[in-house]
Amino acid sequence: MASQFQLIMRSGPTPGAAFALEGDQMTIGRDSSNEITINDAEVSRRHARLTFQGGKYVLEDLGSTNGTFVNGQRLAGPRVLKAGEVVSFGEQIVLVFEASTFDPAATVASPRAAAAIPSVSRPVSQPPPAPTTDYAGSVPAGPPPMSGPPAAKKTAMTPIIIGVAVLLLVCVCGGLLWYIDSNFLWCTFFPFLGGC
Repeated sequence: MASQFQLIMRSGPTPGAAFALEGDQMTIGRDSSNEITINDAEVSRRHARLTFQGGKYVLEDLGSTNGTFVNGQRLAGPRVLKAGEVVSFGEQIVLVFEASTFDPAATVASPRAAAAIPSVSRPVSQPPPAPTTDYAGSVPAGPPPMSGPPAAKKTAMTPIIIGVAVLLLVCVCGGLLWYIDSNFLWCTFFPFLGGC
């Protein structure tokens, strides 16, 4: 029987996902270049590092904004992880560090086979189905793709019609006053004016 270490997500964007820990050094963060990628706003681009030393994994924070915690205590330096310890990134992302045993004669899909594909999270268990709604802390990868040419901008005709009507009214009033003034008809149209 051989031992394998893994992190299992208890809360976060993919609860239940298990990440196999294989290799001498792995980084955890929001950026896809990390060996373990967690797409959440509370996770820094390069949040923490796991280093395999003397048969044990050592966890250290990489100067993250929201901190790395083990059993509720914020890391101030490297820390050796023990099976069953709770690892948190910020307040919402909670993982459990586990040592699992398996039969080496059993057929196992090894994450090492996926090592040729860089920057991919390697869950041990079957990945959860795609969520129907976005996780509250997820960070969008970019603007949604556009399909086809942009739609023509719709304009409301009401403001245009009102503007033309006001302009027409001003022109009619100005023309009427010009007609009255040029024909000296002030007293005819406005008898209440003095001097008529």
